[in-house]
Amino acid sequence: MKKNYLLTPGPTPLPPEVCESLSRPIIHHRTPQFQAILKEAYEGLRYVFQTSNEVFILASSGTGGLEAAMINFLSPGDTVITVDAGKFGERWAEIGKAYGINCEVIKVEWGKAVNPKDIEAILKAGKGKIKAVYTTLCETSTGVATDIKAIGEVVKATEAILVVDAVSGLGAIDLQADGWNCDVVVSGSQKGLMLPPGLGFISVSPKAWKLAESSKCPKYYFDLKAAKKAYVSTDTPWTPAIGLVIALNEAIKLMRAEGLEKIFSWHNKMAEAVRSAVKVLGLELFAPDAYSDVVTAVKVPAGIDGEKLVKTMRDSYGVTIAGGQSEMKGKIFRFAHMGYIGEFDIISGISCLEKVLQQMGYKFELGTGVAAAEKVFLKA
Repeated sequence: MKKNYLLTPGPTPLPPEVCESLSRPIIHHRTPQFQAILKEAYEGLRYVFQTSNEVFILASSGTGGLEAAMINFLSPGDTVITVDAGKFGERWAEIGKAYGINCEVIKVEWGKAVNPKDIEAILKAGKGKIKAVYTTLCETSTGVATDIKAIGEVVKATEAILVVDAVSGLGAIDLQADGWNCDVVVSGSQKGLMLPPGLGFISVSPKAWKLAESSKCPKYYFDLKAAKKAYVSTDTPWTPAIGLVIALNEAIKLMRAEGLEKIFSWHNKMAEAVRSAVKVLGLELFAPDAYSDVVTAVKVPAGIDGEKLVKTMRDSYGVTIAGGQSEMKGKIFRFAHMGYIGEFDIISGISCLEKVLQQMGYKFELGTGVAAAEKVFLKA
């Protein structure tokens, strides 16, 4: 029998406590029992977001949260800055275009991170006309981490709000919504929070709420004013994903017990192990200067079929990593290390990578990648 290892940038493996909670009998959502569950979820999310602001729960994927982060604070014809450094960064402009928003797009070479000074320059040139800056904490298509803290320092001095796509990074790497001046933060359930897909989360600052008062973009299901009204009564405006909210509380209990600092440190160690392994194998990091502790993107070596590499690992050996997207399809592979993943998941993944590379004719000393990763895990 083949055991499966999930080392993709979402969905991520589920802890046993989360799996158990998903098997419980369903309850009705307009009851005191679910109100208590929802209250716990709201409090837990504020802990993970590191914020004192409201965090709303949407029955959607993270993309639903991204759409809500556009339509609740803008009107058709408004001008915003969007950072396009990969497949997910470009989504901001795509959503904006759908609602008639004028997007000043900062195009960043894939594998690089945006320079906060470039954002600052456009904000100054805009002379107060720019309403918001939309960027991404971790660009999972390239394995790049963005300096959100530095961008927050730039944006806070303006009338614009800072909106962060933290779908793949929240709960795995540090993001201090309040401390880093993030006005709106969006995340999803199936990555660092160790849940199945189906929940979107969005936090909103007082500065963002002021902008929401003049928003004229059409909205109904994703209307955060309706969500805020229900939030006051520990409720939701629409039917929530009851089972997933129950599971969310179990996941956050695990995170609280571990502590955010230790969680971030562990993700750093897993990422360091993967980076050390691929370097020893003679492989090249796709983002050597701005890599993320959530997912490592690696260039496929010359003469190797990148798509076949990913497919063989998955179909023959049960180890699922991710291939490249869009222009990077077949050119990179992405090895994720977020959420409920342990040392020997990483070791198994590296071992499988070595085996398949050998089978495909790539020359190196078998076992060197595993040894390099082990040395990282052996460090105090």
